[in-house]
Amino acid sequence: MKLLKHTLIIALLTLTSCDNTVRDITGGANNQSPTPTPEVKPFNINTDGFDFLAKMQGHWVGTNRVIADDYAWFGWDYRAISPSHLHGIHEGGSLGNLLTSFFVTNYKNTRTLMARNGGLLNGIYRTSYFVLDKVEDRNQDGKYYRFVDAVGGTGIMYFELRFKDNELFFNSYTSNLGNRVPTRHMTFKGTKQHPELAAAAAQATGFPKNEIDTGLDFANGFNENNLYVEKTGDKPKSATFLSQNSANDVYELAPLSGDPYTIINHPYLGTLTVQLTRGTAIKDSNLLVYLSRDPLTDNSGYFSSVAGAFDTLLHFPELENKENSMLFTYLHPGTYYVTVIADMNKDGSPNTGDISSISQRITIGAEENKTVTVNTINVQN
Repeated sequence: MKLLKHTLIIALLTLTSCDNTVRDITGGANNQSPTPTPEVKPFNINTDGFDFLAKMQGHWVGTNRVIADDYAWFGWDYRAISPSHLHGIHEGGSLGNLLTSFFVTNYKNTRTLMARNGGLLNGIYRTSYFVLDKVEDRNQDGKYYRFVDAVGGTGIMYFELRFKDNELFFNSYTSNLGNRVPTRHMTFKGTKQHPELAAAAAQATGFPKNEIDTGLDFANGFNENNLYVEKTGDKPKSATFLSQNSANDVYELAPLSGDPYTIINHPYLGTLTVQLTRGTAIKDSNLLVYLSRDPLTDNSGYFSSVAGAFDTLLHFPELENKENSMLFTYLHPGTYYVTVIADMNKDGSPNTGDISSISQRITIGAEENKTVTVNTINVQN
């Protein structure tokens, strides 16, 4: 399986230098990177900042620059999974996933928000914890929020978000876990679409409330014995948990990392196994396994002519190693359409000449583990 944006927010990779003209999401208030500092001062959401949760929920669709590569389409799907926990997953597959969640917590004697970011890729499981340390009202440019590494601050990694009306501007910065000065890794710019998805989750969970989920109170910080260090005896520089082996199994690697909150601790979320049958024409092809709000094909299996249909994509992994099944993890309850596309020209996106299935409607319940079979992938577009 190849992640469409396989380096996204993975802090273990070597990154290029920052381009300030690209990274300026601030509206012109400040386009300089902060001076790296390990000091972390949580922002008190009883004063301001709790509104971030309501602003962040939604299906964000826009453009993304990852390092130096530009992607004309990208989507995030952030929905509530409890009264105080917002979760978003990129792809969410059994062979790789990338996630960012935001939740209410206590940290350093302060009621604040934290973010949990990371995932599984190529046998490496990593999660890192960030704390809200800055909130600014920038008037006509909207509202700005910054989350920094909960141990190492801006000297290790951080991300910043700005909301203006219906727009989101979202940057992330990494430092190879402290081996250099943080530089820009990702710049996403998009608009909120299909608000009913997040609204339904908020209603079902009672979101948002200023309360703390079980397992997410970090008033006493983290167990330093479980935090990642380069060498035994080193003092941890980052609020990062890491494990690695050849299994590439999130259920196996998560507890090995020492992560205090793993996939099995999440409430509300389900899984979906997609079993695939390959015909002779596509037996060696890369397969795009899409989950979307709307059907991506018509009733005959041809790509939809409805404007904006592909903007409703919620998960979009690619299977490139002849796999015949796919497990979607961390899946929000709701209704989806499953569409499988054989990527005949291997460009990572649907195009004329690709072979598709008929979009199949499914519903995932809270904490449900569901299986669906796609037997017929045979419509030449």
